[in-house]
Amino acid sequence: MTDMRRTLLWVVFVMSLVLLWDAWNKHTGAPTLFGSSGQRPAASAATPPASAAGTAVPTGAVPSATAATPAGGAAQPVPATAAASLGGELITLGTDLVKATVDTRGGELVHLELLHYRDQVDHSRNVVLFDRSRDRLYLARTGLATVDGVAYPNHETPMAVVPGPRELASGSDTLQLTLESPVINGVQLRKTYTFKRGDYRIGVQQEIVNRGDKPLSPQLYLQLVRDGNPPAGESSFYFTFTGPALYTEAKKFEKLDFKDIDKGKAAHDGSADDGWIAMVQHYFVSAWLIGAGAREYVTSKLGDNLYAIAMMVKLGTLAPQATLTQQATLYAGPQEEKKLEAMAPGLELVKDYGHFTILAKPLFWLLDHLHSLLRNWGWSIVALVVLLKAAFYWLNASAYRSMAKMKAINPKVMEMRERLKDKPQQMQQEMMRIYREEKVNPLGGCLPILVQIPFFIALYWVLLSSVEMRNAPWIGWIHDLSQKDPYYILPLLMTGSSLFQTWLNPTPPDPVQAKMMWIMPLVFSVMFFVFPAGLVLYWLTNNVLSIAQQWFINKRLGVLHGTPGKR
Repeated sequence: MTDMRRTLLWVVFVMSLVLLWDAWNKHTGAPTLFGSSGQRPAASAATPPASAAGTAVPTGAVPSATAATPAGGAAQPVPATAAASLGGELITLGTDLVKATVDTRGGELVHLELLHYRDQVDHSRNVVLFDRSRDRLYLARTGLATVDGVAYPNHETPMAVVPGPRELASGSDTLQLTLESPVINGVQLRKTYTFKRGDYRIGVQQEIVNRGDKPLSPQLYLQLVRDGNPPAGESSFYFTFTGPALYTEAKKFEKLDFKDIDKGKAAHDGSADDGWIAMVQHYFVSAWLIGAGAREYVTSKLGDNLYAIAMMVKLGTLAPQATLTQQATLYAGPQEEKKLEAMAPGLELVKDYGHFTILAKPLFWLLDHLHSLLRNWGWSIVALVVLLKAAFYWLNASAYRSMAKMKAINPKVMEMRERLKDKPQQMQQEMMRIYREEKVNPLGGCLPILVQIPFFIALYWVLLSSVEMRNAPWIGWIHDLSQKDPYYILPLLMTGSSLFQTWLNPTPPDPVQAKMMWIMPLVFSVMFFVFPAGLVLYWLTNNVLSIAQQWFINKRLGVLHGTPGKR
């Protein structure tokens, strides 16, 4: 039994060191042992060519609907000299939630500020989701694919703007921007963006007009383009997914790694009659949503550190002089789980819970209900941990009683080990006799705690992934539960509580094992100094409640100072 406990402890300790080493490799850009669900490309990755105005212009050819070059596929970069001349007029629109910029070149959405969220690095700025600058390239674009070598209006076509308001007026619920392309090979494209008050969903209507005298079969592409860099301020000690994702009813939710796209190994559904595409990062997401109908999915690499995911929509036959209208929704905003769930099947899965979604979702549901009562996310975290500890009270009590009994017989075991240190086989037999007579199970303190680990890991991911923690204060100096404690008070309390809990536990008979019991809390405390305050608060609350329960049981059994009491 002692050997088994020692082996279990060594496994936990070594795995902790491996995870720390893996996190450090992610931080330095070195290859990781387990890979990651996102990619952290080198900072020296080339920036897209700059326009005359000083903003970067995305490269990438128009998607083709031919078999050889599917939507968003074999794209050729636009030459730098030509790209600079392609930039159009920038139209800025404002609502109560966002500030958006649309380029008249192709009607691309090239900038989107979220007015209710502050940047993690520079708190004087708003969060910028879409952007076309030297630091970030992230765009939403649409257009008509090239069919059999014939080009139609696309995301590089200069478009005329229909006059209209640029700010959401007081008393108005919608703001629209309409752009019209010239007629290209008999086809005209009219694109209308509709922004709504209090809503991060943007309606994008595409009207395709056949100005020619022959029927056509146009195909529309909806595309998200992004560089492969993680969001600014992302910590190396907790790495969340950044990259494309898609959902179909057949294959469900699929995350697509940038490095797999690099290698041409991003396997996913090629076509379906349902589903959506998205570009995911910590706390925020953009997604193209449409109704039922045939569509194809394609991921591609458009250039150095530049990636795209596209949805090609088959529109059917368009008669001469006829108009066909396609409605789409572009969601660009926070990963608010309840709202995403109501928008489209599976959309809430962009909120990354890792492998513990089945436990994390009900835990978030409970946390959200606690917040509706307490109106403070910090106290809601404390309340949720209290409820979890209450639910596992008797399981914990069993573990702590076992540990208390181990602590009580520890002097007897230590004396026996010293007496029989030259007779290991007899020592082992004598130890098993003591355990049997005292009715102590050496693993009794471990197994009940192991049962609870999945629940607490799931809660860890809930707190790490929930955008509700951003800019959410708790008390005093904690103004943002998603940021580290500015004065490191919570991590210091966390470290102290972990060491105190170690003192309460029985001292292992093996001296090496005993030293490890004290070293492990110090090793783990390194991570807590850079963890978000909400996560540290959760662990600290759990520790304090565990200490209280363990102290009560130890005192009841009379083993706080190593003196056995009644059992």
